[in-house]
Amino acid sequence: MKSFRILFLLLLAPMFLFTSCQDNDHDLGRMLDRSEIHYKVVQDLEADPGGNTVILINQTPETVSMWDYGTGKSNRMVDTVHFAFAGDYVIKFSALTAGGIVEMEPTTIHVTEDNLSYVNDPLWTNLTGGVGNEKTWVLDYGGHGIFDGPIYYYEPLTTWEDFQVGTAKLGWAPAYADNTWLIPAADTASTMTFSLKGGPILKTHKVSEGVNETGTFSFNAKEHTLSTTDATILRSPSFIANATNWNNNLVVLSLTENALQVGVRRTNSEGDYLYVWNFIPKEYADNYVPEAPVETGPDEGFDPTFAPGELLTMLTGGQSSGRVWELDVAGNPVDWIAGGKGWTTSAADSKDWGWNDTWVTAAAGAWVRFDQFGGQNYTRYQNGETTTGTFTINEETNEITLSEGGTLIQNPGHWMNPATNILKVVKAFPEEFQSKGIWFGTSYDAGKDEWLAFHYILP
Repeated sequence: MKSFRILFLLLLAPMFLFTSCQDNDHDLGRMLDRSEIHYKVVQDLEADPGGNTVILINQTPETVSMWDYGTGKSNRMVDTVHFAFAGDYVIKFSALTAGGIVEMEPTTIHVTEDNLSYVNDPLWTNLTGGVGNEKTWVLDYGGHGIFDGPIYYYEPLTTWEDFQVGTAKLGWAPAYADNTWLIPAADTASTMTFSLKGGPILKTHKVSEGVNETGTFSFNAKEHTLSTTDATILRSPSFIANATNWNNNLVVLSLTENALQVGVRRTNSEGDYLYVWNFIPKEYADNYVPEAPVETGPDEGFDPTFAPGELLTMLTGGQSSGRVWELDVAGNPVDWIAGGKGWTTSAADSKDWGWNDTWVTAAAGAWVRFDQFGGQNYTRYQNGETTTGTFTINEETNEITLSEGGTLIQNPGHWMNPATNILKVVKAFPEEFQSKGIWFGTSYDAGKDEWLAFHYILP
């Protein structure tokens, strides 16, 4: 009702501004008499000899239409609705006037023939199973290979078209497994059935709300909206009060054979946002068999094996030689390698909370060199400063110990900043180090079997 009043006030704003200059009467105006309300309900028999096409016309200026045509609702001054099935339909009209709502006597129309072309559409079939059928949907709690949870959050004006072209802006897609507060587990048994058996019938079984509903629905396959009467879509009970419109012109964001997403605008004090409820067919959910996880071994190069002296040669280039290594800034400079498996493929994977611009600055022009010029020496160059020392290798553990407090690249103040002088060769590629580099582990979480490792490559 609030939306109608806002629309009405906007419609009459010029009149209010004019009258406010005439006197100090702040009365919004009087309520019109029924005799002053004019409207038409016209069956277009040329479009449909059976009267399936009905034109709704509000002929009363400066009022807001409030149509309820049984399978949906509308507030348009002129609207066209289609009834696919023969039968009697009651159309209710009310006008929102300056002084309040004026309800008119209902109009009953008679549709004498079916015109199933209005529901014979691929999207109608996806929603209902097709003419003469019905299809039952459930909220997706995750674990079915489609959604991670029953509700996602999108920006308020997200549309079907946004989903089709990939511009839909997702705010939050909570996984139910980590956010069980979203909806009671009991509602996994709740169902929602869209039927085309004799009419557009919506039936629901809502466990947490404790109701079984039977109503009607109107689906606009062109504008991708859904309206319901005497029943609502499945939702979490704790979200009901957060939105004022659970029936009229809900936005359908996606609809396939096995997935349905319906958006409802949030209107409470938390701010405007779009609750998007994620549904899958009950039959699909009941018969879903998850694919067996593909067991993979550790990453290539993890916990490498070297021949005696091979790691030293790889690092330095050999006797009386030296080799310079640089952090892989343009590729994948840092990784968290858990159980032998890393998860980053580029710096973007840990952008800001891990790798960030301070690391790019720190790495600019920086390098480390291992050499065998008169011993085993280590040199780090960074920000115009050179740090030198020696190093040793424990071939049993693949650990490199830098003397005199030596470390890898420094970025003071950042939580990833290497503080240890013992570097663990977590991953290396003895035969392909020229192209794949080496991963130096600088800290280890034994509880997670996880290394923080920096990726160094040859320049």
